[in-house]
Amino acid sequence: MAREAIVQGDNAADEEKKRDAVLRPRLLKEVIGQKAVVQRLGIVLNACRKLKEPLSHILFDGPPGLGKTTFATVLPNELGTTIQMTSGPALTRPGDILPFLTNATEGSVLFIDEIHRLPRVVEEFIYPAMEDFRIDIVLGEGINARTISMPLKRFTLIGATTRSGMLSGPMRDRFKMHEHLDFYSVEELATIVTINARKLQTQLSAEAAVEIAGRSRGTPRIANARLWWARNFATSEAEGHITLDIARSALAMAEVDTLGLDKQDRRYLETLIGVFEGGPTGVDALTATMNLPGDTLSDEIEPYLLREQMIVRSPRGRVATAKAYEHLGKPRPSDESDRLLF
Repeated sequence: MAREAIVQGDNAADEEKKRDAVLRPRLLKEVIGQKAVVQRLGIVLNACRKLKEPLSHILFDGPPGLGKTTFATVLPNELGTTIQMTSGPALTRPGDILPFLTNATEGSVLFIDEIHRLPRVVEEFIYPAMEDFRIDIVLGEGINARTISMPLKRFTLIGATTRSGMLSGPMRDRFKMHEHLDFYSVEELATIVTINARKLQTQLSAEAAVEIAGRSRGTPRIANARLWWARNFATSEAEGHITLDIARSALAMAEVDTLGLDKQDRRYLETLIGVFEGGPTGVDALTATMNLPGDTLSDEIEPYLLREQMIVRSPRGRVATAKAYEHLGKPRPSDESDRLLF
């Protein structure tokens, strides 16, 4: 059963990557939302074209699904150059990143997702590559060891992280640009959903676009997943046309409520309120009770609940707010004010 679960998880991840590839913008002008970031990147691109220089190293941070990978793929398209993609967990030793560095061409992009998970030994190995476009390779051991400095082509390193605070100071300082991506508005998500429905050759009413956007937690990746499911539902049950009623029926079947909370979000709140009496409780206790990894809670579930003011993080742990009780239809404890004292 465990192996089957892993296989199913891999298949779901592959399906998500294919979906994102189909719907992802290719040029900067196609990017919806993140206006300030788009403007700054546009200025940098224009300067690079005029100066005939590669992009400076860029770090994107923010919750999952807000477009970090999208920006990383858009920028080389704008400059007509190539991109190599990898992730921090895949680079366990310097030898793992060496082929990416030596294969980099002039002005190309190396994208490292989850860069905060780079081992320190790999991080220190790429410092001279980022600063001086060279790498130092040690040959031999002991007194016979010698260091060879190998020059590299001028490339751009783009890092993406959901936890910029976990990056070391020296690594963070080597990025000339540091852009934080914020959650999207319902209007921006509705525009994205409408555009992507056209790409999928799917009829989508304006009301249905707003409904899907309003239940997508301010995140384009989730909006695309909701659209994809609504398209499948409409194809099966309504000849492919996504109306407001069809969108609502599709999202109800997917167990997505009016605020965009899914089954896992509600389970989090129900655990916090039902098991721990609304808190405060630590994340370790929550992860153990829900049998979920801590990263899933802190990176995928909690950001939206915090943004929607359904939970707060206090020094004593997570605490459910009045809005959470109201949303679940549960009575508030009489001593709630005492629980929020730090």
